[in-house]
Amino acid sequence: MGALGAAAIASLLPSPARAAGKGVEKITVSATQGGNCPATLDFRFPRLQDESPQNLCQYAGKVVLVVNTASYCGFTPQYEGLEQLYAKYRDRGLVVLGFPSNDFSQEPGSSKEISDFCYNTYGVKFPMLGKSHVRGNEANPMYALLAKESGTAPKWNFYKYLIDRKGNVVGSFNSMVKPDDKQFVAKIEELLGAR
Repeated sequence: MGALGAAAIASLLPSPARAAGKGVEKITVSATQGGNCPATLDFRFPRLQDESPQNLCQYAGKVVLVVNTASYCGFTPQYEGLEQLYAKYRDRGLVVLGFPSNDFSQEPGSSKEISDFCYNTYGVKFPMLGKSHVRGNEANPMYALLAKESGTAPKWNFYKYLIDRKGNVVGSFNSMVKPDDKQFVAKIEELLGAR
């Protein structure tokens, strides 16, 4: 095998893991997806429930709502509304991605504790990814990109980003914006209708 062949194979391998706090060492930037995966989704994260790697490129072509979550926050009841959004619109192409984070000191639990809490308390079935940092120099690579693209990093738990079907960050919404907010839902419906 020549140098060119070795380089081509190397380009398909995931880059080294980027540590972003305890329990998220498995986060890696994804290998190439043949150009079909937008940069905003070109990442792999461990699934919260079992740490199996989840390639976010599987959500390319969908409207993606990304939310940093916490179990001990005044906004924690938003899990219920997020699950309702997911249940109502997933067949039309919406995916909600939850990223538990202790950046605001309100998510101290283990992956199992967080997963059990989300499912048993709020019936969460939308994809939840491994606990990680979502702001500052230690932000996981997706959140670093979301902050760069939107011009704002999460100010608190349950900060929301919307990504359109083409992978563009089209909005960020503070924690006070509830999942059932009429303008927020209208924006999601607008994005779901766009092709």
